Amino acid sequence: MELHGIYVPLVTPFAQDGEVALGALESLARSVLAEGAAGLVALGTTGEPATLSPEERRQVVEVCARVCRERGARLIVGAGGSDTGRSALALEELAQVADAALVPVPPFVRPSPGGVLAHFAHLTEHSPVPLVVYHIPYRTGQALGAGTLRRLCRMPGIVGVKLATGSVDEDTIELMGDLPPDFAVLAGEDAFLAPLLALGATGGILASAHLATAHFVELLNDWDKGNLVHARALGHRLAALARAVFAEPNPAVVKAVLAAEGRIPTPAVRLPLLPASQTAAARASACLDALSEGP
Repeated sequence: MELHGIYVPLVTPFAQDGEVALGALESLARSVLAEGAAGLVALGTTGEPATLSPEERRQVVEVCARVCRERGARLIVGAGGSDTGRSALALEELAQVADAALVPVPPFVRPSPGGVLAHFAHLTEHSPVPLVVYHIPYRTGQALGAGTLRRLCRMPGIVGVKLATGSVDEDTIELMGDLPPDFAVLAGEDAFLAPLLALGATGGILASAHLATAHFVELLNDWDKGNLVHARALGHRLAALARAVFAEPNPAVVKAVLAAEGRIPTPAVRLPLLPASQTAAARASACLDALSEGP
């Protein structure tokens, strides 16, 4: 399975009464795919899955799966957690629904590197779909060295990694210099998309791409075609947008801008998240306006 392109981890829109706005979710899914996104991520962190009921999660996946089927796009579904057994059961439910599952390094429990490898080995044996490892140490509390990451990359059934380490560090460079054939590294830290593309990443899973899907796709195409001068300038502007989007806990700022644009009915998030401040939302909108104006 080849993973290349910009994937949008969809927010979960809420209506005025607090219910999931499924119509808005479908419209949002269609709009980002129309702008060139290669696929969608349902129930990623940006979608607030921890605050959704089982029925709401099912409905979100159902909407995203239907739109992806109609558009010939890939669907990745967030699944898994700290419990290996329950994670395996969650993955089994994705048969005939998703193209791949986005599975975090086990959060909070902080297993040894050997425990992480055993966790994913068990999941690959039971999963009906390929896995994309979600490596985000500041959320999971578990940093992995290049050696452990490389062993995960070579594990049958794992086709990629969403890399969100908060920097381009020595482990990142070492990993990117020795990847298995056809293994995908997807940028998971929006502001670091351009440098990771320069190192060989094949795309990204990016919350900021809700707001500027076509520009993120353009940046990836520039790198693929070798249009480096334009790519650098565009990459800096997109990084500025990403920093504004993540100035407050995700997805509050993204939702505020989407609501202001009329693309979702409200900017609401569910507790313990709080709505974005007016200052943060205005700053992100200003970056988006500047991006639209070009260099």
